[in-house]
Amino acid sequence: MENGSKKQEMNEKKQVMFEKMQERKTEVKKVRKIVAIIAIAFVLMFGLVGLIGYNYVSSALKPVDPDATKTIAVEVPIGSSLSTISALLEKKGIIKDARVFKYYAKFNNESQFQAGNYDLTQAMTLDELIESLKTGRVYRTPVFTMTIPEGYTLEQIGNVIEKKTAYTQKEFMELVTSDAFVQKMMTNYPDLVTEAVLADNIRYDLEGYLYPATYSYFEEKPSLESIVEEMVGAMNNVVKNYSDVLAEKQVTVHELLTFASLLEEEATAQTDRETIASVFYNRINEGMPLQTDPTVLYALGEHKDRVLFKDLEVANPYNTYKNKGLPPGPIAGAGKISIEATLNPSTTDYFYFLADKEGINHFSKTYDEHLQKTEKYLRKAE
Repeated sequence: MENGSKKQEMNEKKQVMFEKMQERKTEVKKVRKIVAIIAIAFVLMFGLVGLIGYNYVSSALKPVDPDATKTIAVEVPIGSSLSTISALLEKKGIIKDARVFKYYAKFNNESQFQAGNYDLTQAMTLDELIESLKTGRVYRTPVFTMTIPEGYTLEQIGNVIEKKTAYTQKEFMELVTSDAFVQKMMTNYPDLVTEAVLADNIRYDLEGYLYPATYSYFEEKPSLESIVEEMVGAMNNVVKNYSDVLAEKQVTVHELLTFASLLEEEATAQTDRETIASVFYNRINEGMPLQTDPTVLYALGEHKDRVLFKDLEVANPYNTYKNKGLPPGPIAGAGKISIEATLNPSTTDYFYFLADKEGINHFSKTYDEHLQKTEKYLRKAE
């Protein structure tokens, strides 16, 4: 009897332990479930916060109003830090978030901004704002750009303008050859466009006075006069840097641009312009004609792959086979490299040169040597 009671008591204890274990398992399951729910909630919450943050930053990196045209005056005081400028731009409504602008500038290693007064718009991108603040002038994305290559004549420039704008080459040529416009350029840029351009034997007064470069335009249809004047102004800005050298060498601007245009037209991809300049100077000093083919082509008024012997006889003041010294004026627009080569030629004993089929120049001291190189590099290669 006593053994039966003990056995029953043990069974009851086991039952109690089993029930407790079941309760613990149930509790563990509940806890795990709660933890899982909380974890999912945190993931969703952080994901949502991250998505909101991403969308906010993406929005802050874009212009406030891409279609805005109204300018907003912003004064950046001297000594302003990046944080100060960022806060100022946000306060003025130019950007959406100062912190985003600040970190964007830092990420791109941009922090050297200039003090000054700016007329900015809400349509400007962060890159445009940064460029403006770096250069001290308002930078905008141009509506279109136009590139004038080195060595282009006025007629060729007119072709480029006809392709890139609403103006025709005829309209361009009528403008650049009009007495009123030439006089205006002489008034606006007296150190560049001088009385020398009015000589009787000059084909086009402003030939060679439009600087070859890439120009940006911020309106759909700038006036033709503003387009041309910007090119003349660009040449003026380049040439004025050499005013002291010109005075020292007693060379006029017209002579500089004329000489440089010859180098520009003779240039090839592998040309040594300083050495070609030395050849021209040597020939001038010896009273020899320059005998450069581009002047013959300019005299003929046409482009030819090869200048023939009969072409060399053309009676024209630009033909340097028939006339000694420089032609009456530039035959094309020269770039900065040719201008500098004109003022800083090499010192050589060369009087002749030729370019082979590969565009490599070969220089000679004597005419016999020149003939030998002509036979070697040109006639044998035909």
